[in-house]
Parts: sequence; structure tokens; C-alpha cells
Amino acid sequence: MNIDFKKYNDGLVPAIVQDSDTQKVLMLGFMNDEALQKTMKEGRVTFYSRSKKRLWTKGEESGNFLELRSVAADCDHDTLLIKAHPLGPVCHTGADTCWSEKNHNENFLHYLEDIIELRKKATPETSYVASLFSKGINKIAQKVGEEAVETVIEAKDNNDGLFLNEAADLLFHYLILLNAKGYRLEDVTHVLQERHSG
Repeated sequence: MNIDFKKYNDGLVPAIVQDSDTQKVLMLGFMNDEALQKTMKEGRVTFYSRSKKRLWTKGEESGNFLELRSVAADCDHDTLLIKAHPLGPVCHTGADTCWSEKNHNENFLHYLEDIIELRKKATPETSYVASLFSKGINKIAQKVGEEAVETVIEAKDNNDGLFLNEAADLLFHYLILLNAKGYRLEDVTHVLQERHSG
């Protein structure tokens, strides 16, 4: 990777940090060649602090490190895109991002999968999802079958509200089944993408 650190008088290039999972932009920092090399070597994002006049590893005081996933240069070789996994809030204010945005995937189904993962750890008496998991894979699969039949029945009628509710129930229980098998919707999407490109 050829970065033009000499393009700017201070020898620094902007480094945009994006969450590798949610794709949210977390922060903007600046790197010189030494900061980039340290980032690549140690796997934790390090910047050059213009105020401290030294290298600064994000999280060195708070413990909220940015674990490096990838580095890419833009078309002019003067800006970096860092993809990382944050170990806690990124902003010094305690916010998830330096723009005070919540750092979660905007895709509601992805969010719902995270909720299912959390709920399955609850007690069966307090959570419907946990109660399904406590009954095992056969019960979960059976529930998907029941919801599929109910969706088909409603599809044959003309009540859009009932159909959409049954379709939502089917999708919800399908996500639970995927989780029980150790998969997420993105794994199924990947199979579909491979079929489409094949």
C-alpha cells in the first residue's frame, strides 16, 4: 500500500475509522507512516495526536481499543479507510461514535438477530425465545413449520393484515431456527449470492 504522506505539510493523512460489523463511521484521526506501521504490526489502531505531538493508540487510557480488521487507501493515496472492531465507546464523551450515533446495524433484521441471541440466555419463564430454546431444536423447527402453514393459509385469503402478521411470525421463528443451528441470515444470503453469481 503506497500512501502519500508527503502530500500534506505535516506528513499526516486523514484516517476514517469504520466499524467492520455495523459499517458505522466511528471517528476521524490522523496517521503518519509510523502510526500506520504500528497499527499494522500490533493490530490496534494508532494515530498521531496533533495535540500531544506523539503516537496515540486509541484506548490506551480507557481500554476502548479499536481492533484492526483492514486498511485501505483511497484513489489518491492520501486518505485511509480503517475498518475495526471497537472494544467499547469510541468518543471521549462516552458516545458510541464521535457523532453521537448509536453503533448498531441499521438493518432491523440484523438487530433482531442480536436480540434473539440475548433473549435465548434469559430464563424460559421470562422470555418466549428462551422458552423455545429450552425445548430444543425439534420444537423450534416444528414452530417454523406451523408458522409456514399458517402463512400459506392466510395467503389464500384476502386479509392483508393477517397475512403480513403470519409472514412476520414465520420470519421471526426462522431467525430463531437459524440461531439454534449456529447461523445468521447473512449465511443464507451468502448462499443466495453465490447461486446468483454462479
